[in-house]
Amino acid sequence: MIGSNVYRNRIVLVMLGLFCIMPRLAAQKTDALGAYTPYSLFGVGQLANEGTSYNLSMGGIGLAMRNNGFINYVNPAAITARDTLAFMFDFGLNQKNSFFNDNITKSAYNIANMQNVVMSFPIYKKSAFVVGISPFSDIGYKFQSTEEDNDLVAEMGDIKYQKYGTGSLYKAFLGAAVTFFDRISVGAEGIYYFGKINRHSDILFNSSSSYNTIYTGWEYKVHGFSGKFGLQYIQPIKKNNSELIIGGTYRLGTNLGGDIHRYAFSSSSSETDTVIYHKPTDNSTLGIADEFGVGISYGVKNRWTVGMDFIQQNWHNIAFVDYGSSSHTFKPTVARYYKAGFEYIPNANDIRYYMKRVSYRGGAYFEQSYITLNGHQVNSFGITLGATFPILMRNAVSFAVNMGQRGTLKHNLVRERYITFTVNFNLHDIWFIKYKYD
Repeated sequence: MIGSNVYRNRIVLVMLGLFCIMPRLAAQKTDALGAYTPYSLFGVGQLANEGTSYNLSMGGIGLAMRNNGFINYVNPAAITARDTLAFMFDFGLNQKNSFFNDNITKSAYNIANMQNVVMSFPIYKKSAFVVGISPFSDIGYKFQSTEEDNDLVAEMGDIKYQKYGTGSLYKAFLGAAVTFFDRISVGAEGIYYFGKINRHSDILFNSSSSYNTIYTGWEYKVHGFSGKFGLQYIQPIKKNNSELIIGGTYRLGTNLGGDIHRYAFSSSSSETDTVIYHKPTDNSTLGIADEFGVGISYGVKNRWTVGMDFIQQNWHNIAFVDYGSSSHTFKPTVARYYKAGFEYIPNANDIRYYMKRVSYRGGAYFEQSYITLNGHQVNSFGITLGATFPILMRNAVSFAVNMGQRGTLKHNLVRERYITFTVNFNLHDIWFIKYKYD
């Protein structure tokens, strides 16, 4: 009993420590990014993949998935799929390797980020709580070019134009769910968005002391509230001991308030002069679109499952503050996500062969992002693989690999090919047991 309390206390302390780390990660500069992609130049940046390795290894599905071994926070209604006395904790990390081609140059970039920190525990019988934090979107890009006009170079010397952005938006969430009649699970969660974003656009005069370097950009420190609702219907099929599950979610759209400033100043080796530093009065908010999704899954518990999800986000009427000139015309649009995946466990109760207790997963996805450039929507597609390795009773380590492509070499866009590795630590503890002996 004492050992169980110590174990639980350690989990809580680890989680508190991770919550403290998150703001520090968000505050780091150009070389410590949550994402690196030229498409994060637009809107709120690159949207993070939601879910743990359990979801990500199956193409990202989760709206109609129920598994008492994992916290599936993609649908708030799914957290009732649990042992009634189990405390569950999940912590994930990811590492992404990207390769870029724009028909002129090729480059590569590697980043690492936190995937999620989440825990869930029972309330009463068929109800449960979930609380956690995860990235919502990430911004990371850097472009540099050299002035090629011979007349300007002759008069002002070497001139470089630099544009870069850093920062992330995070979401902290607290939710609850309850199951009725063993068939219907209903869940809801409150969401708090927060984060810091910087977008810079500079002109550097490297060989002339007569001109000051010019720094311009936008600085955002924003926050806002939203909510998400989830529903799952479970239909048992006695003939082969299987289940058909239908799930759906709806997330409210919101505007993010806070401190948003436009700045411009010039700098020399001896002094810095501020030209502009003010809060715009028009179009000075960042917005997050509403979202709805539906999913379906079918499978035999602890043996195999297949599922599909469809998600749509309407970014059409979301206002984004002007972050500077660009060679592309950006316009937000409706984003759609198509996902499919499967899970297979050879024998969850095999005591002789460990690999038969491992859960094997795979999936695929096609995404039409909210970003339209020069009239062309930026799409991505990929395949996913993964597995969960059980360790000491219900504890486990889960892995996911995501291999895909975003963008294209057509329409003056950039093709990004990437491979992302995600690892999650799934921890369980049993609460409220009455021991016969102390």
